[in-house]
Amino acid sequence: MRHRVGGRKLQRTSAHRIALFRNMSAALIKHEQITTTVAKAKELRPYVEKLITLAKKGGLSNRRLAHARLLDDAQLVKLFDVLATRYADRNGGYTRIYKLVPRLGDAADMALIELIAADDEGYAKPKRKGAAKKSAAKGKGKKAAAKAAEEPQAEELPAAEETP
Repeated sequence: MRHRVGGRKLQRTSAHRIALFRNMSAALIKHEQITTTVAKAKELRPYVEKLITLAKKGGLSNRRLAHARLLDDAQLVKLFDVLATRYADRNGGYTRIYKLVPRLGDAADMALIELIAADDEGYAKPKRKGAAKKSAAKGKGKKAAAKAAEEPQAEELPAAEETP
């Protein structure tokens, strides 16, 4: 049984997979965006976000834990100095994945994974058409909502005087 065993194997041994994520996370921290397959990008996202969370907490033990997972001293310095301060006020969601066109050689689904800006709010979900009407009717009652809809909201402007 494989209860609570998560993650993709990606057709690699465990040592190869660990090395793959170390290299990809170092490249993502260095360049702040990389192009890879969708499966690798989806597996890389929690790996990198946990590293950034360790960097935000700071401290020697967290630096050693991050170094054990990253093994790149230059990117470790960037992680703790630049990225930790960038995402100090953000609670998770440091990466974004865009799906790209399939790769020409084997038609593999490709993706771009990037570190987002610190003040990026993402996209807002579009509101449904009837949501505003339902909330107005729910709060005021049906008659009050109908009456408010009939009354003009804007004040009438005085008519401009005509000059002869």
